[in-house]
Amino acid sequence: MSAFVARRRRLAMVVAFAAVVAAACSSGDPILDAGIDPTTPSPPQTAAPGETLPPTIPATTTTTPFADLPECPVDALGDGDDPVEITYWHGLGGESEEALKDLVAGYHDSQDRVRVRLQNQGGYNETIDKYLQSGADGRPELVLMPEYMLAQMVDSESVVPADVCVNESDFDMSAFLPRVRSAYVTGGVLWGMPFNVSGPVLYFNKKMFREAGLDPNKPPETLEEIRRYSQRLVDSGASGTGIALDSGQDNGGGWFLEQWFAKGKKLYADNANGRSAPATQVLYDDQFGVDLLSQVRKLVDDGLAAHVGANPSGYDSFLKLADPKRPAAMTIGTSAALGTLITTLDGGLVPGITSEQFGVGPMPGPATQPGVLLGGASLYVVADKADEQTAAAWDFVEYAVSAEVQSTWASRTGYVPVRSDAIDLEPLRSTYDDDPRFKVAYDQLNASTEDPSAFGPVIGPLREIRATNSNAVGAILNGGDPAAELKKAASQANRLIRNYNTLNN
Repeated sequence: MSAFVARRRRLAMVVAFAAVVAAACSSGDPILDAGIDPTTPSPPQTAAPGETLPPTIPATTTTTPFADLPECPVDALGDGDDPVEITYWHGLGGESEEALKDLVAGYHDSQDRVRVRLQNQGGYNETIDKYLQSGADGRPELVLMPEYMLAQMVDSESVVPADVCVNESDFDMSAFLPRVRSAYVTGGVLWGMPFNVSGPVLYFNKKMFREAGLDPNKPPETLEEIRRYSQRLVDSGASGTGIALDSGQDNGGGWFLEQWFAKGKKLYADNANGRSAPATQVLYDDQFGVDLLSQVRKLVDDGLAAHVGANPSGYDSFLKLADPKRPAAMTIGTSAALGTLITTLDGGLVPGITSEQFGVGPMPGPATQPGVLLGGASLYVVADKADEQTAAAWDFVEYAVSAEVQSTWASRTGYVPVRSDAIDLEPLRSTYDDDPRFKVAYDQLNASTEDPSAFGPVIGPLREIRATNSNAVGAILNGGDPAAELKKAASQANRLIRNYNTLNN
């Protein structure tokens, strides 16, 4: 069997999983039961709530031989008369999209061999769905995929691993942040090139803090401190509620749950979060998870937090900060929103509030455990393209992650630069000096520990699991029982994992 045919079959398996899930929405079957034999038992729980989990499988030292991976002909670009055209799919919006357009324009100004056609697919989910449903001829040469797609991109065998291109081009990655690089490594291979790196941070109203007698230079670092600060804010009348919380899959209901487990030094899934071997079950329905979400729900029950719902736009929690009737003083959101937040507030779109009123602090967690899991997305060079197009795609990747470009990109957007030398260059050096809010996410990411729980989960159906958890967290914040909701969500997640693993061997 040719490597091309093998890759087509592997992508078909990943697409089949996505199609099974999507088809259930219109078939009337429960979405999580689609394609699953109901007589097959779910994987047993590793431990009941409150019990100690057994050790996970030790991290494997096995690496994927480069000879088994698609080639990256970096020298195929040549010096032809006509530039090579490549298409780049992404799902960024707001200030990030504008910054990306300028980045591409800067690349065009820097050379005349490659032209990049930037195509916004409308969001990450739309990009994922279109990519998985497209044939080889319909896929772009370059695609920006979020961190939770790592397992599916590897299993699809539809991309040229970044490591192959790095080796072929002798690209120097010594300045890359170790935490950033390791996030996209599995099987000893770097698959996607980290590009727009983010992390969750605490946004808070400094004016309200002062009115409540709180020090705006010392934001809360734990959930217990969130409670104490919120009580002070509400009792003083400085704000209507303490913190705005959402239950969206890309925020409070999905991504933040993973973050809080990492901050508690707890694994989210077995087999070292799916990094030492494929995950077979999730672990977040243990006593730690129950206690965690009970603590969060009590904030809502006591009027110290406002649940804004699933927050599909990503901005509902921020809008709660400007609620004229019952404003919140704090919320947790991605650091990537900082650039857009500053532009929006300084543009006068929210009367009476300026960007200077808001501070940024590290994400509070169940303990003072430093650091966070990596967010954002990475660039994947798509396989089965003409050699000169693959070379052109890699040429652009090298430009996009250069120190100079990352300095400008991070300064403008709030994303974390992927490399340490970018912070020594302008404009990022001045940005970090003049506006320390931009540096919070960088420092927080570098503070992450080497504990296995500090590396995010690599699970094929992680997107679908986050959606399941979003429903569970939403139900809990609306008064549901944490233990029952987590147990149900974990059962559904394990069935998703089983189905995915079966389809992908």
